[in-house]
Amino acid sequence: MNLIIVHKNRSSANNSGVRLLAFAMSAEPVADVILDGLSNNLCLDGDTNAVIAAPEGWSVDPGAAATKIIAYGGNVPIRFELLRKTRRTSWLVVSNGRFATQIDSELLHKVLAGIQTDVVAVNVEPELLGKRDKVRLAAQGKVAGFRRRYSDCAEPAPVPADWPHHIFVKTNVLDRVLTGQTLPQSFSAFLERCRRAQLTLRTINVGGVVLDLETEDGLLNFCQAELFKIRNTKYEIQNSNMISPSSRLVGKVLLGKNIHIGPKAIVVGPTIIGNNVRIGASAVINSSIIGPGVCVPQNQFVQDHVVKGPQYNWKRLNQCKSNNSKQVCGPKFDFNHQQRANSTFRNWSRFSYAGCFKRIADIVAAMIVLILFAPVLPIIALVIKLNSRGPVFFKDTRQGLHGKAFSCLKFRTMVVGADKIQDKLRTVSQVDGPQFKMADDPRLSAVGSFLRDTYIDEIPQFFNVLLGQMSVVGPRPSPESENTLCPSWRDARLSVRPGITGLWQVCRSRQPMKDFQEWIYYDIKYVRDPSLKMDLWISWKTVKKMVRNFARQF
Repeated sequence: MNLIIVHKNRSSANNSGVRLLAFAMSAEPVADVILDGLSNNLCLDGDTNAVIAAPEGWSVDPGAAATKIIAYGGNVPIRFELLRKTRRTSWLVVSNGRFATQIDSELLHKVLAGIQTDVVAVNVEPELLGKRDKVRLAAQGKVAGFRRRYSDCAEPAPVPADWPHHIFVKTNVLDRVLTGQTLPQSFSAFLERCRRAQLTLRTINVGGVVLDLETEDGLLNFCQAELFKIRNTKYEIQNSNMISPSSRLVGKVLLGKNIHIGPKAIVVGPTIIGNNVRIGASAVINSSIIGPGVCVPQNQFVQDHVVKGPQYNWKRLNQCKSNNSKQVCGPKFDFNHQQRANSTFRNWSRFSYAGCFKRIADIVAAMIVLILFAPVLPIIALVIKLNSRGPVFFKDTRQGLHGKAFSCLKFRTMVVGADKIQDKLRTVSQVDGPQFKMADDPRLSAVGSFLRDTYIDEIPQFFNVLLGQMSVVGPRPSPESENTLCPSWRDARLSVRPGITGLWQVCRSRQPMKDFQEWIYYDIKYVRDPSLKMDLWISWKTVKKMVRNFARQF
């Protein structure tokens, strides 16, 4: 259960003294969109049964929204129902209703699980989003380097001066924070209560997108994103609405009641039109919010604006339209976080070879190979076990499709602790780049050398293929530390599943100081145009090499 508090803050009021969020929460059907949106997007514990607390005097209209509304004058009352449901969870989440945030919930819950504290203040920081480069500056202001974040991250932060975007309070200390089942109105009073109760408090910044709903851009962005969640264009054509046959409504448009749309008027979504609105002939409204009782003059052009009431200054709007030719671009509110995270990877159509038929071919090939080698696998496992102490299989964490981590399986060919020995041998590596290779590697066991030379050690990877973690043909599976060395290379090779064999493995020349460059080149070349013909050619070259190496052992 979440408590969303819209705090009293007069600094965001306009010249008429009316806050933008107060208008939005009282004007139907905008209020339905705002209340449903806040309930769904600020509930970080997965419970959409939120309670919104708004200041007394606000004419909050829940309309068709299922959100519970409470009004407060001084301290914020915490109802018994909220307390009862909160006891079932680990945290009470108190969110700042002025801001709509989008956070990777998996990252946030992982951070919260690792924090040993009673209260956690969370602020959302767009600079901590993944897929961004951060400039590192020296003391004199000169550029010292760049650092790329490949995923959203979190970092400690100082205690803020005002209410953060979210506060997490452990339920077992909730009684020590509340006084008379109320929450303080000011953040300083809340901190004082925590201090007197001897509660520990920590603040973290988490990568994400945040919108200020007290600004026109923030409110428009939030409402437009909510409308885009609707699958079909949402017209609510009421009997009281009079819409001219020559007018046009395009895209996601939400209409209130008693609306009159004149001839040749055009309304382009995402747009919300309030109750009792009159739109003059040949007027154009694009991506805007029109409040109740507004009369839009004929031939008026409205784009990316919030028109709150009947007394709107249309002359001022026309002046702003001519002056605001430049737009500032920032992070957009995207309700499909996974799609945003994967935006740098290449995608294929559903019924293309790479998007569908390659996976079918992988499953068939993996089943055939595992059936053929089924009688041999127990013998190989027994030989490995008798040859050296340690497990039969070696599991290493690698990055797969879109950077998802998985355990890559191999028959163990080295002594236990070989990864620690590798750090000491790094200076004698015979290849460039992040990979390591040397002749007569002392870490290899007696049977391990044979398994590696014949590529038998990689047969267990066909189980990874069946699980959808790998492909028969694709870029070599690499850990995260290797993939971060070249951003464009990483984005390309993680666009497909890693392979047991690949173009680089069969085409590399092994020339000194060229191996890493060839690795990047052949990975990008494969991802650029994967095909069944190329996969069959790579598989044929690999089989020939395996047979040739196997014959050399005898």
